[in-house]
Amino acid sequence: MSLLLALLLDALFGEPPSRFHPVVWMGRYLAWAWRRVRGFPSGAFYWALGALLFALPAFLLDLLLRPLAWGWMVLGLLLKPLFSLRMLLLEVFGVEKALEEGLEAGRRRLSRIVSRRTEDLSAEEVREAALESLAENLSDSLLAPLLYYALFGLGGAALYRYANTADAMWGYPEHGARGAFAARADDLLNLLPARLTGLLLCPPGLWGRLPQEARKTPSPNAGFPMAALALRLGVRLRKRGAYALNPLAPSPKASHTRKALWLVGGLGYGVGLLLAAATGLW
Repeated sequence: MSLLLALLLDALFGEPPSRFHPVVWMGRYLAWAWRRVRGFPSGAFYWALGALLFALPAFLLDLLLRPLAWGWMVLGLLLKPLFSLRMLLLEVFGVEKALEEGLEAGRRRLSRIVSRRTEDLSAEEVREAALESLAENLSDSLLAPLLYYALFGLGGAALYRYANTADAMWGYPEHGARGAFAARADDLLNLLPARLTGLLLCPPGLWGRLPQEARKTPSPNAGFPMAALALRLGVRLRKRGAYALNPLAPSPKASHTRKALWLVGGLGYGVGLLLAAATGLW
C-alpha cells in the first residue's frame, strides 16, 4: 500500500513544499560539504557522511514502520518526495508551451531542467534537449528510486536519491577528482535502472540497435533511455558537438513531445503499479 499511496500523491499533488522536501535538505548538505572538498579522498568522505545522514535514518524508519498496521501510510508519505513524475511531465510540457510563445521563452524554460547552455539553441535543439531530459529522468527520477525502494525499502530509495543529487551537484567532469567519487557512485547505482528503462521504452524490434546508439553519449547510463526514446518516436536527438542519436531520423515536432509525455507518463505510473503488486506493497 505504501508504494501505491506514494504514486497517488505524486499524480494528484506533485512535490511537497521545499522546507519539507528531503531532496532540498540533501542539496543543502551537499552545498555545505562541497566547500570542504579538496580532492578525491575528502570527496569520498563527505559523500559517505551524507549517505549515512540520509540513508541510515530511512533504513531504521522502514524497519520500525513496516510491521505496524498503519506504517504503510507513513512510508508512503516519506517515499513520495524521493521520486517525481508529475513534475517531470509538467516541466517538459512547459518547454513545449514556451516554444509556442517564442524561441527565447523556450530557451529560458529549458534552462530549468538541463545543465547545458541554452542561449544559442535552435527551436529544434530546445525540443530535442527537453525530450532527452524526459527520457533520462524517467530513469533517474522515477524508475530507479522505485526499484531501489522495492529491493531495499525506504533506505534504498533515500540512498539512490542522495547519490543522484550528489552527482547532479558534484559530478561534472570539470570538477575533476573532487567530484569523481560522486560521479562513479551514481554511475554504479544507475547501471541496472538505465538499461531497464531503455528496454521498456524501446520497441523490442529495435533492441539490437539500442546499445549501439546508447554508446554514442559520454555517459555510461543516460544514453540508454535517451536512445530508446529516439528510436521509439522515430526522431533524432542530439547535443551539439557531442552526439546524435538515431541521426538519420528527422528532428522531433510538437506532436512528438505530446506522444512522449503520454508514453512516459503511462509507462512510469504503470511500472510503479507493477512494482507495488510484485513486492506485496499493494
